[in-house]
Amino acid sequence: MAMARKKISTTIYITPEQNELLKLLNQKTKVPVAEYIRQGIDLVLERYKDQLPGQDRLPGL
Repeated sequence: MAMARKKISTTIYITPEQNELLKLLNQKTKVPVAEYIRQGIDLVLERYKDQLPGQDRLPGL
């Protein structure tokens, strides 16, 4: 399990459908919605890592 890291606050906009599905997932799994959003960001960063200059792998991913 990864060590807890400092997090920064940001604002995102999601569709009502995304919000509803994330809330349902949270209710079923008790995993915070923010954790699912962070995991989604990690997936995108991993997928496009070759487009990030000088990055073979981002720290913490």
